[in-house]
Amino acid sequence: MSRREQQRIKKEQMIEEKGVIYLDNVHKVYSSGSPALNGINLSIKKGEFVFIVGDSGSGKSTMIKLLLRELKASEGNVYVMGNNLSKLRHGKIPRFRRNLGVVFQDFRLLNDRNVYENVAFAQRIVETPAREIRRNVPAVLATVGLASKYKAKTNQLSGGEQQRVALARALVNKPSILLADEPTGNLDPKNSWEIMKLLEEINEDGTTVVVVTHNREIVNAMHKRVVTMKKGVIVSDQEGGEYIEED
Repeated sequence: MSRREQQRIKKEQMIEEKGVIYLDNVHKVYSSGSPALNGINLSIKKGEFVFIVGDSGSGKSTMIKLLLRELKASEGNVYVMGNNLSKLRHGKIPRFRRNLGVVFQDFRLLNDRNVYENVAFAQRIVETPAREIRRNVPAVLATVGLASKYKAKTNQLSGGEQQRVALARALVNKPSILLADEPTGNLDPKNSWEIMKLLEEINEDGTTVVVVTHNREIVNAMHKRVVTMKKGVIVSDQEGGEYIEED
């Protein structure tokens, strides 16, 4: 092994030690000139459960888009699972995203397909063999409590059930990291708590979970690590923290 290769491996190991997610002095300025992030430093370790909170415009959604490599940082470096996303070639983005599960507020389901097909779609994208799909999809639907709903069209489901489908789709490829952007934003309190309980169980099985939310009640009750953002900067980062009210 060459010296350069040894140095590269050592550097990757040092980065991974900083966390499965590591933001190093990250700035993001949109083409309009509007600043979204201003010098973000953040490390999330493997297996953590982290809430990202803050008012609208604080930079939370921009951070999620950077972690998904939907956006590139204007300055600084974003590392996810050892990958420097600023240097990740466009053609390698789909393969990188296979290690991520993503859940959105608006579900983003395929309404012309049934529950089974919505979840199976995520497996077909990564070219999972048909035999494995037939085994994996029912298993993950059972995990989220939808085993009996596999034939239902998504527009026949309640909001809570639709979010469970979205969660099953995010989990079926067994991601190392689950990113949830306002996963309870369109749900009533009962369904919100059920989704959060599922996220906690997923985390207990070893998946790193990052949740962006405005839900003060959930954040304050769950006593997880809470990262608070305001106007593009991190103003608080607390283990067992609470939702800090803005002045």
